[in-house]
Amino acid sequence: MDRVTYSTPLARSAMAYVLAGGRGSRLMELTERRAKPAVYFGGKSRIVDFALSNALNSGIRRIAVATQYKAHSLIRHLQRGWNFLQPVRNESFDILPASQRVAEDQWYAGTADAVYQNIDIIDGYAPEYLVILAGDHVYKMDYERMLVQHVNDGADVTVACLEVPAAEATAFGVMHVDAADRIVAFVEKPEVPPEMPDRPGFALASMGIYVFRREFLNEQLKRDAADPHSRRDFGRDVIPYLVRHGKAVAHRFARSCVRSADESESYWRDVGTLDAYWEANIDLTDVVPALDLYDRNWPVWSYAEITPPAKFVHDVDGRRGTGVSSLVSGGCIVSGSTLRRSLLFTNVHLHSYGQVENAVIMPGVDIARGARLANVIVDADVRIPAGLVVGEDPEADAARFRRTERGICLITQPMIDRLPA
Repeated sequence: MDRVTYSTPLARSAMAYVLAGGRGSRLMELTERRAKPAVYFGGKSRIVDFALSNALNSGIRRIAVATQYKAHSLIRHLQRGWNFLQPVRNESFDILPASQRVAEDQWYAGTADAVYQNIDIIDGYAPEYLVILAGDHVYKMDYERMLVQHVNDGADVTVACLEVPAAEATAFGVMHVDAADRIVAFVEKPEVPPEMPDRPGFALASMGIYVFRREFLNEQLKRDAADPHSRRDFGRDVIPYLVRHGKAVAHRFARSCVRSADESESYWRDVGTLDAYWEANIDLTDVVPALDLYDRNWPVWSYAEITPPAKFVHDVDGRRGTGVSSLVSGGCIVSGSTLRRSLLFTNVHLHSYGQVENAVIMPGVDIARGARLANVIVDADVRIPAGLVVGEDPEADAARFRRTERGICLITQPMIDRLPA
């Protein structure tokens, strides 16, 4: 099919529909009070902000977010941070909790059902295209480029895909494609992943990002809802059906990944485990991090909490407020303690004579005098008692906190409350 150019960006005719209802159970106690998309990331953001920022930066001005699991924290964040889209400018932002709109005993049964239950709301805006997004990954992507490919290819559905080593693709849904990137088979977590025709040893893994024409998607969702054997899921039902009966095309992430001059590789992370979450945050402290949060051409929008500047106080031997290779957010006070290779979210107070290293500290944490923390994730609003030592005795850490195989300890307030007096 001939390539064409468009006088008006296709993104202006699209709606972004973000699926943000996931529990994220592999994050353990970190998602006891919040859904995975609402988990803090990068010093001042939430994970969901990346998908939303990608949509906004791509030129999409109609956005909807479907929520379900423990959604209060997420909904509060969306209301505070994403209320700047205005109907008077032909913009919209809708939060769509699972509200049993189809039946009194039915929440969202799957990702496809989370869209199907809100077809009437989507139709009210009448976008030409729908961009379905997962709300729990960290990446920068221009969806306009994917929309253009979708139209040029005459596809029924376009699926965004990562190029991953075949040995690692066993954990993903994998697209088997022909030489033109048309999907000929979809295989969920295959033992032997089909390799890319032009790149042996690599496979195309689904990112959970899909583009449809709205009217076509409506037909497919109604068909799927009438199928008693369907699990109401895009990856398990809708996409495999279209691979067999329609035209499904793969879109390679490298074609639309947004990189600043300082980013050498395409960046995408599923921060779905404690180890992966800790590593992705700590990586931001590198001199040249793999993810550039300072890129003003593709900002990560979020709720901008009003806080005073961070400060470092005391300057005597043994009691000097210092921070090395660390990100420190507004409202933080590093008072006579040492901070190394760590990330502090807003309003963290580190009292004197302490040491914090390789730590991800969420908002509102208070670390009392003499505490030594290494290789930790500390949940929001935790009160670390004076003299607590974590990261030096594996057996003691495992007995008191959630400790991963890599030796990362998650610390929550209930864990602190259970410590002997």
